[in-house]
Amino acid sequence: MDRTAEVERIIAPSLEAMGYELVRVHLTGGMRPTLQIMAERVDRAAMTVEDCAEISRAVSALLDVEDPIEGAYTLEVSSPGIDRPLTRLSDFDRFAGFEARVETRVPVSGRKRFRGRLLGIEGREVKLEVAVDAPKDGSGEERPTSETVGVPFDDIARAKLVLTDELIAASGGRG
Repeated sequence: MDRTAEVERIIAPSLEAMGYELVRVHLTGGMRPTLQIMAERVDRAAMTVEDCAEISRAVSALLDVEDPIEGAYTLEVSSPGIDRPLTRLSDFDRFAGFEARVETRVPVSGRKRFRGRLLGIEGREVKLEVAVDAPKDGSGEERPTSETVGVPFDDIARAKLVLTDELIAASGGRG
């Protein structure tokens, strides 16, 4: 098990008991690694500095006992923000209707990068409405301006919401 998965296994149950949902665990290397914990409130209220401090204290205590990361590291706790990463299958349903960027590990429909409107999920497949390029042959032939693409969730390397006026309005202008 990699270190981020081990950290997630250690801290997720406690965060859930505290009323938070773990969004992402990310460990960056270097001489003094940084462990980034991204969480949100289960009640979907805005995260406060006090929330982050509470999570930081709890995570520090848990990781001091379990010690999954060798040596010294810096702990950073944050909220996902408005243009948040999409890390769980349920995120793609929750944010259906909003624009997202999706990058896959392997090509899907001949490409690895997508930007389009989330349409939700079907089984373990994320549905996106993506723009279609105009014909390059100059034929003037009518073509659809968008198409629906299904991206297997397990093939997604990275995904995040795109910061748009629509997303800001829906979030009430908060992160």
